[in-house]
Amino acid sequence: MKIKKCLFPVAGYGTRFLPATKAIPKEMLPIVTKPLIQYGVEEAIKAGIKDMAFVTGRNKRAIEDHFDINYELEDKISDTDKRSLLEGTSQIIKECSFVYKRQIEMLGLGHAILVSQPLIGNEPFAVILPDDLCLGSDLGVIGQMKKLYDEYQCSIVAIEEVPREHAYRYGVIAGKEESKGIFRISDMVEKPSAEAAPSNLAIIGRYVLTPDIFSILEETPSGKNGELQITDALLAQAKKGRVIGYRFEGQRFDCGSIDGFMGATNFVYSEQH
Repeated sequence: MKIKKCLFPVAGYGTRFLPATKAIPKEMLPIVTKPLIQYGVEEAIKAGIKDMAFVTGRNKRAIEDHFDINYELEDKISDTDKRSLLEGTSQIIKECSFVYKRQIEMLGLGHAILVSQPLIGNEPFAVILPDDLCLGSDLGVIGQMKKLYDEYQCSIVAIEEVPREHAYRYGVIAGKEESKGIFRISDMVEKPSAEAAPSNLAIIGRYVLTPDIFSILEETPSGKNGELQITDALLAQAKKGRVIGYRFEGQRFDCGSIDGFMGATNFVYSEQH
């Protein structure tokens, strides 16, 4: 089956950006003039995906409003030079479909993905965590992974090299490199210490998942803080040789951190001027 849907888990509180995120979703914070979530949607569109699914939470209505028509605003600027500023967003609204489901409790990424099952159905799908802004590739990271899925027909995670002292921030993989940048994963550890990390290859916020991930998540016990980890479910697939790690082309900015957010802003601004 082809990948037609992309999931955006966007229910988190964004506490590292308080007080800005007290009333504004962190995904709506702008990188220059465009909100972070729009970059993620545009990446999915680059990959040929038009069906966007969002797992949201309270105080996230601004995301829904962004991907909708604002008649009053658009009428106000219709005869001005500012009309062009909304053309990109308007085109997205025309060519894509958007569906939303609330995650009532924040119980981890695995739980957010499980909540999305009624939106996704029984088919493979992409996942973009908009906190990870990936730039510098014409195809986009999800587009690269979608092509890889056509070949391997299994779950795929995007990976990159990180300093071992930062391993505690990520899920870290072990595996055999089958061809350049493509690893058959044998093990993965969620947020290990530098000493316990099986490698310096960390999973970042791009996934292609096969639909059996839902039944695996239903059987996966919760971990620390009662959270359901996608890493644990992927490990069950990896033990059957059904997960590929892909060292992607492009540059990633961790926009969940202030340093990464500022780095992305400076990078995008410099590219535009």
